[in-house]
Amino acid sequence: MASIDQLRSGQTYSTQRSAQEKPGASRNSGSEASSTSSSPRSDAVSLSAQGKSVGQIHQQLAAEPSFDSAKVASIKEAISNGSYVIDADRLASNMMQFEEELRGF
Repeated sequence: MASIDQLRSGQTYSTQRSAQEKPGASRNSGSEASSTSSSPRSDAVSLSAQGKSVGQIHQQLAAEPSFDSAKVASIKEAISNGSYVIDADRLASNMMQFEEELRGF
């Protein structure tokens, strides 16, 4: 294993372990571990159908804009020309509904 000094100096190091260093490998008083294979083991990952569909949904959502730019432009225009009207009762109702939803978490 590389020491902190090796890491700081930019020296390369190997992350592969020998057969003796692998967890679970038996050691016989410093001699070679018995019945070890010479080929390295590899890990594999596979996703379920649900995982794949979630990934596809994520990609679709990432491709879509996160807001309606036409609606934002119309609201900006209404604010700038003074025609934007705020419904205080509706705003308060939405704020209360949001607070109720947060209590559920």
